[in-house]
Amino acid sequence: MFEAVEELLSEHAVLEERLADPAVHADQGEARRLSKRYAELTPITAAYRAWRQTGEDIETARELAADDPDFYAEIKSLEQRRDELTEDLRLLLVPRDPNDDKDVILEVKAGEGGEESALFAGDLLRMYLRYAEKVGWKTEIIDANESDLGGYKDVQVSVKARGTEPGQGVWARLKYEGGVHRVQRVPATESQGRIHTSAAGVLVTPEAEDVEIEINANDLRIDVYRSSGPGGQSVNTTDSAVRITHLPTGIVSSCQNQKSQLQNKEQAMRILRSRILAAAQEEADQEASDARRSQVRSVDRSERIRTYNFPENRISDHRTGFKAYNLDQVLGGELDPIIQSAVDADATARLEAAAQNN
Repeated sequence: MFEAVEELLSEHAVLEERLADPAVHADQGEARRLSKRYAELTPITAAYRAWRQTGEDIETARELAADDPDFYAEIKSLEQRRDELTEDLRLLLVPRDPNDDKDVILEVKAGEGGEESALFAGDLLRMYLRYAEKVGWKTEIIDANESDLGGYKDVQVSVKARGTEPGQGVWARLKYEGGVHRVQRVPATESQGRIHTSAAGVLVTPEAEDVEIEINANDLRIDVYRSSGPGGQSVNTTDSAVRITHLPTGIVSSCQNQKSQLQNKEQAMRILRSRILAAAQEEADQEASDARRSQVRSVDRSERIRTYNFPENRISDHRTGFKAYNLDQVLGGELDPIIQSAVDADATARLEAAAQNN
């Protein structure tokens, strides 16, 4: 069992030796690449060594038990520990999502439900901002289109967590948030006290580094226009808002929230890079395509992934079966339990897929 790990142990040892060589660090790019791979292999190496050592301890305990029956209790404890290590190692060996270390651009869009949907989009935005604050991530609103009552027709947020352990970046947690989020409550605009259902959509894409996506300036059409606020009124007397169209793919991004045309262009390019990266990965990887297609494209209430029921204070995730009656806390940023249910379901599915392929 786990014969393939021996190769990874050898690679880990080679990387350790190379990283100890000062000459390697003269090339910072290469040093970062080696350090990243070393960090990825370290938990596998540690888990495998513990698994192997536990196996040796079991054999020793069995030999001693032949003379002293008291060792049989220790054998049972060691076997239980080895089963736990076996499961841990299986999970570590499942191919990981290469984007798990990345920061993300998260978009929230109002859908069916008019002004109430825009208000709910605002609730979702605040939920993610509070969650990010709790876990120590940095957020930045890139662009926002507010509604008349203070909600959001659409908003894009950059979420960053630099310096995390491998596989523990923002994408590793927030990638499960993509999809249609349904709300059931009495809207602020409802005078009869009736419960309405509306929806907002969330789209999460890994943020692309400049080196990942090469964009030819000749492939871009850049349009400038005047920024607009709630109700459509102009909030700027100059053409500072920017819309960028990537002609080969038809992908469009825009930004109007920054003070200058140059700042809006820079932010629109960030969004454009992440969208082009996501599109390229969808085309190259069918599995990634299936996952991203489950995220929102048109905000249709029938394609919900989660329901927020205010009268019952209930949160329900329709993919994992997670249900809890602490909606107020979830909206306050207590998202970890519901996200963890998606992480666990994904891990189980990947383990089953890996077992079928072996």
